[in-house]
Amino acid sequence: MRITLKGFTENALFALNIFIVFLLIFGEKIAVPYWLQPLGRLHPMILHFPIVLLLLAMLLEFFRFKESYTGEKLYQNFTTGLLLTGVLLAAVTVIMGLFLSKEEGYSGSTLQWHKWTGVSIVFFSSIIYWSRNSSWYKASVAKAGAVITVLCLIVTGHYGATLTHGDNFVLAALIPAKEKVPVDKAVIFDDVVMPIFNEKCLSCHNLEKAKGSLILTDAKSMLKGGKNGKLFVPGKPEISLLLERIHLPVDDKKHMPPKSKSQLTPEEITILALWVKDNADLKKKVIELPKSDSLRVLSASLLGPVGAVEENYDFAAADESTVKKLNNNYRVIYPLDKVSPALEVNIYNRSIYKPEAVKELEPLKKQIVSLNLNNLPVKDEELKIIGGFGNLRKLNLNFTDVKGDGLKYLKSLNHLNALSLSGTKVNFGSVKQLIGMKSLKELTLWNTGLKETEIAQLQKMNKELTVIGGFKDDGKNPVKLNQPRLTTDVSIFKSSLSLQVKHPINGVQIRYTTDGSEPDSLKSLLYDKEIVIKETATLKVKAYKAGWYSSDVVSFNFYQSNYKPDSMAFLLPANEKYKSEGPKVLLDNQLGDFDVNNGKWIGFRENNMEAIMFFKQPISLKSVTLNVMRQVQAYILLPQEVEIWGGADKKSLKLLKVIKNQMPVKDEGNALLKLDAKFEPRNVSCVKIVGKNFKKLPEWHPGKGQPAWLFIDEIFLN
Repeated sequence: MRITLKGFTENALFALNIFIVFLLIFGEKIAVPYWLQPLGRLHPMILHFPIVLLLLAMLLEFFRFKESYTGEKLYQNFTTGLLLTGVLLAAVTVIMGLFLSKEEGYSGSTLQWHKWTGVSIVFFSSIIYWSRNSSWYKASVAKAGAVITVLCLIVTGHYGATLTHGDNFVLAALIPAKEKVPVDKAVIFDDVVMPIFNEKCLSCHNLEKAKGSLILTDAKSMLKGGKNGKLFVPGKPEISLLLERIHLPVDDKKHMPPKSKSQLTPEEITILALWVKDNADLKKKVIELPKSDSLRVLSASLLGPVGAVEENYDFAAADESTVKKLNNNYRVIYPLDKVSPALEVNIYNRSIYKPEAVKELEPLKKQIVSLNLNNLPVKDEELKIIGGFGNLRKLNLNFTDVKGDGLKYLKSLNHLNALSLSGTKVNFGSVKQLIGMKSLKELTLWNTGLKETEIAQLQKMNKELTVIGGFKDDGKNPVKLNQPRLTTDVSIFKSSLSLQVKHPINGVQIRYTTDGSEPDSLKSLLYDKEIVIKETATLKVKAYKAGWYSSDVVSFNFYQSNYKPDSMAFLLPANEKYKSEGPKVLLDNQLGDFDVNNGKWIGFRENNMEAIMFFKQPISLKSVTLNVMRQVQAYILLPQEVEIWGGADKKSLKLLKVIKNQMPVKDEGNALLKLDAKFEPRNVSCVKIVGKNFKKLPEWHPGKGQPAWLFIDEIFLN
């Protein structure tokens, strides 16, 4: 009896339907084995294929009985094949989803709706497939079945998106932003802290999907914590799980939010740390904090202005053609809302800015109520023009070239209530003349030349005015520093490499080492202007500042590469799957990441790695560096032993160096590491490198007794 591909597929579909019924009946009593969990986690990736196939199949099925198509054999056969493939893949996807739903963190009504609508797609489309050649299956039935299947696909996809991305993910971009709560009415937890959790954490920690058994939908659930304990310890951010996970390296699997999700900004991290430091109070209002309190200052930047109310403007709207003419890519003009005559203006791009960009706005001087000139080379002379914008309420001059002489022109702005001068070179005398403005309610002076005592004096001169001097490092609210960063992406050099290290916070002290040791605040080298690397090295950098917790250590590998062989070959073949383009991959100065399938890695398992290199002219060799990978759970270990041989030719090789590595411990993390072999300089024309993999994985490893993988992506000769 001959079995066709179609017949085999139909039998497979029948078997999968029976298996789905089995899983639905006995699902509560079934535990998914460890080795099957990866199959379940493929569900989000595979599900797109059956969706597309079934949508196309149902479109064709809808018109199948149309007179012009009933005689088309290709149309009929193609529709049948497409439908069968789509239903089969849908069944596989449902089984994967049922496996995935058994993992921790999935529960709730959304999951149940997603599960049963997904199952209904398989059952209903299977019935369509097996019934479509029956005598009762007419055009009306085909059309109804196609429409119902498509509706089920849409509903199932909606619930799936809710599980993966959070509630209302699809329409979130179309929903108007929630109006900001005024500072004087805002509660720190409800209006500052909770929105951070809602935006960055809720998609994985809600009632339907509670990763780590942690739910962050409300204060009660948050205080309860998850399977790893309490989320935070009030008053002690330094030992709180929340801050610990946030400050882990992004690549760490325990870092929160996960690498694939939107990350917290430095301001948001600081807000959470300061809130926990302030005993994680759930009822305190922002205005109950001192005006100079760091948490109040940061919270104010996320909230609406004090006493924010809808304002009725008594001036006419500007001519639409004038607004359209003045609008361009670097000067954006738009109304505050659809029916308001008031305009907001933002000007961008420091490199092309000219004073004319402000002067050209004079035809709109009655309608402009908000003007943003942040980080532009605006000088005091241009403030004379701005002084003519009689209805201006908000002016942002942060990080401009204003020095203060032109501030006198702003005194005529009788409606100005918010002025920002952060990052400018204004002085006490120039700012003092604005203090008497009755309309001014908020004056921001971060990072200016004013002393703390001068800012306090300005505040005393007008108690109705909020003077924001910014964060003052008094050591009472220590926060963890960000990691330093390098200004270059170059990691391979020939003779030397100059490195600059930057940090976003002024006044930090950066300490570093180049020998692989951990930097400390006393003995390690102090960074000043640049670091010059002259040989292969591991640079470790850490930031310190009084009143702050030191940053995490950030590590960078740099590789010197002086010599390239004229020819190179493997004495033993690499694994067929991971041979890439052969030996030249190890000499292309292209470092790989953790993806062994990207073509930058060569893998050995059955054989040792044995490479031989030849030079037409002798070289003076004193070090060889191998860049290798360690992923213990993926069976990838460092080589057990590396031998470096050198000589005048292949027959006169002598052993120059041996590197030995120990079997890793069970919980050793993933890493890309350099193995340095240093020795007395030798004149050689031939070099042989032998890397021996561990032949048996240890007892604690899932692959115990099997040989380990050895992956290498670059060899450097110096």
